[in-house]
Amino acid sequence: MNRSGDAEESPTGEEARMHQRFGELVQGHAGVIHGIARSYCWQAADREELEQEIVLQLWRAFPRYDPARTFSTWMYRIALNVAISYVRGHTRRERHFTPLPPEVEPRDPAAVIPGEQDERIEVLSRFMDTLDPLNRALLLLYLEEHTATEIAEVLGISPSNVTTKLSRLKQRIRAYQAPAKQQGDPQENNDGTR
Repeated sequence: MNRSGDAEESPTGEEARMHQRFGELVQGHAGVIHGIARSYCWQAADREELEQEIVLQLWRAFPRYDPARTFSTWMYRIALNVAISYVRGHTRRERHFTPLPPEVEPRDPAAVIPGEQDERIEVLSRFMDTLDPLNRALLLLYLEEHTATEIAEVLGISPSNVTTKLSRLKQRIRAYQAPAKQQGDPQENNDGTR
């Protein structure tokens, strides 16, 4: 594929090197793409479509990538923006259909990470499903042990805003895990309001 996504042409030496470099970088960070797709899509077909869209958008942006910056941060920023846009577009399309309740539409078994049987991970996974796309991206980056500065750079918000949002998310996770909360009001919004 060339940069514009048109039919294949014989790449020049420079283009061939760029193809190879891009392929190596993406291959080395494939887990990031899979993790983001798994966090934003429940169905295997949706995950595959999102992964392809992420790689396509990375390829289109690659000529503007500054090697002085870390590839993973650049990649996260693009991949998460693509995922958030995908979810928003998908949500708009679904408004025309009546969705099945979550208990009728279980997670795709292929989406389960090996060893994910631990109850705490399952609770965390269900909690993430309740989050809006930005908070889901924030929590995903935090769980992958990125610093507040790195998360801020990826999401385009200040490090202090990251810290504040993470603190609120931790409080919400604790409340979500509490037995009393499980019997609480299912109509509560993502931000804890009604």
